[in-house]
Amino acid sequence: MAATSSIRYIKGIGEQRAKQFYKLGIATVEDLVRFYPRTYEDWSHPLSVPEAPLGQPCCIKARLRADFSEHRVRKGMVLYKGMAEDAKGGILQITLFNNKYLAQKLKAGETYLFYGRALGNLLRKEMASPEIQPASCAKIRPIYRQTEGLSSRIIESAVGQALPQMKGIPDPLPPSVRTAYGLPDLETALWQIHFPADGESMEAARRRLVFEELFLLQVGLSQLKARSRGETACILREDTTAAFAAGLPFTLTGAQRRVIAECAADLQSGRPMNRLVQGDVGSGKTAVAAALCHMAARNGWQAAMMAPTEILAEQHYKSLSGLLKGTGVTVGLLTGSASKGEKERVRAALAAGDIQLLVGTHALLQENVVFRRLGLVVTDEQHRFGVAQRAALAAKGDNPHLLVMSATPIPRTLALIIYGDLDVSVIDELPPGRQPIETYAVGTRLRQRAYNYIKKHLDEGRQGYIVCPLVEEGETDLAPARQYAEKLQAGPFRGYRVGLLHGRMKPAEKEEAMRRFSAGDIQLLVSTTVVEVGVDVPNAVIMVIENAERFGLSQLHQLRGRIGRGQYKSTCILISDAQNKEALRRLQVMCSTSDGFKIADEDLKLRGPGDFFGSRQHGLPDLKIADMLEDMEVLRQTGQAVKPLLAADPYLEKEENLPLRKAVEKLFSGAEAAMN
Repeated sequence: MAATSSIRYIKGIGEQRAKQFYKLGIATVEDLVRFYPRTYEDWSHPLSVPEAPLGQPCCIKARLRADFSEHRVRKGMVLYKGMAEDAKGGILQITLFNNKYLAQKLKAGETYLFYGRALGNLLRKEMASPEIQPASCAKIRPIYRQTEGLSSRIIESAVGQALPQMKGIPDPLPPSVRTAYGLPDLETALWQIHFPADGESMEAARRRLVFEELFLLQVGLSQLKARSRGETACILREDTTAAFAAGLPFTLTGAQRRVIAECAADLQSGRPMNRLVQGDVGSGKTAVAAALCHMAARNGWQAAMMAPTEILAEQHYKSLSGLLKGTGVTVGLLTGSASKGEKERVRAALAAGDIQLLVGTHALLQENVVFRRLGLVVTDEQHRFGVAQRAALAAKGDNPHLLVMSATPIPRTLALIIYGDLDVSVIDELPPGRQPIETYAVGTRLRQRAYNYIKKHLDEGRQGYIVCPLVEEGETDLAPARQYAEKLQAGPFRGYRVGLLHGRMKPAEKEEAMRRFSAGDIQLLVSTTVVEVGVDVPNAVIMVIENAERFGLSQLHQLRGRIGRGQYKSTCILISDAQNKEALRRLQVMCSTSDGFKIADEDLKLRGPGDFFGSRQHGLPDLKIADMLEDMEVLRQTGQAVKPLLAADPYLEKEENLPLRKAVEKLFSGAEAAMN
């Protein structure tokens, strides 16, 4: 049986059980052996009864003194009780619930291993429904992620059947790399990750498999980056940054100047720029984009900027028109809701080269949108666009420069992986004079005071948001947005203009709600997280977030970023009665800092990288064993190992690198398939 064979041919699986394995993403023998344990149970060092810690999972070795006795408690409930004694005379009372088969299978006088939580005192303890194995099974046992009808023990048995089929499997890590970093071969690592001889062997196997995963990822990303570079005819020989900056009514921050310089070097290099600019809410990303669009126009090229919604596109159009006023750069706007005549006028001016910067939505991707000389493509809020859409806009030019902007703070190391085909620049400084948003966490008993505080601001002519997690009534006790908005309008906010925004509204309805809020027709906007990436409403100064414990840190920060965008002091109130440690820590972090990158780092520590890798839009493979937080040192080592290897063999054509090439191709073809 080959590694690529279907798992249904493994002994004990068959057609029906194979369907259960498919739910876990396991289709082949190799998939199965690459389905790593999520944790382990240590049966290898069984304890005596006195040694067993109370209330913690442990393994006790003891001899069954007598057969189990049956006790009928009530209809449908039968207890089976037995007593075992360890070598030092310690007594372990065993209770099984409705398990006649196991009770009859266990024989008096035999020694067994009992795994479970022990309760009792020093010399006499009890275990309810322990897992029981013969004394010969004293080993470290793997525990797997499960699905309905497929227990960890069934998976363990199937893995035991599959591992011998992996004999002689090609190792993607070249021998030179394994030697340099002291890593076991693949076959040894696979056996030891599933059935480790001891803790040391398991750690060595894990390190090897983590190294392999991150190594393959970095090789693939390096090749992707090299392929995407190519050459471009769009060489911007004149750097016009100084002239642009001189015409601004404000001074660029040091971080803005640094990022513009990094981008300008790309634009002058002869190779297409592929750069992500990350900046916290309000850090001035639009001014950076304007400087680069100005440079493109002054060098005889056109630029395009794509935003995910019409209202954001309109906002960018107004901002960029203001920033480029008096520079001679003509700015156009193209959205789906524009009139037929307006669309035709814009397209004609664009094709003639009379529009030098076109701002728009997905409408920019239509075939009849033709640029005369496209040199720079800018996309805003990258996580809202797939790689394919980014590429479609770039295809309207001859290998143009690409600038991706994001206000979603991501720890830098993680950004290098998530946006592996892009260089990364960070605007890590806010413009002077920007007021920090005061943030408070309160319990539900203070909700009425929060309402009164909102009304105080509305009465002064300001606007506010109330954010809640759900749209419709479900099984939870969360306040649904629709009913909540109606309740507020009829009750505490009677006489005020209350609006509603949620994800199930049609795009045109969402746009209309945000337009009305932006125009001041709506004083208080009740919204779900759809407002996370929204418009710039300088008059919105207060936000209340209901059930704040339900949101991740980075999401709370994005939501909070909707306020504090004007000259007025702004306040965010987090309402939560949560008492668990993690939720309280999140709320504490939000109240203590407004720095998006600090918050992103804290989010990574608290919740792991799952959120950052949750979206498939970046088109990267899933990580099966590596942990971006725990394995930073291995990530650094793999980065070091990749450079000399690709310098010597960029296309992995040497015989010793062929298994590596195949593995990288497989890894990235899987990621591309997941995106399509």
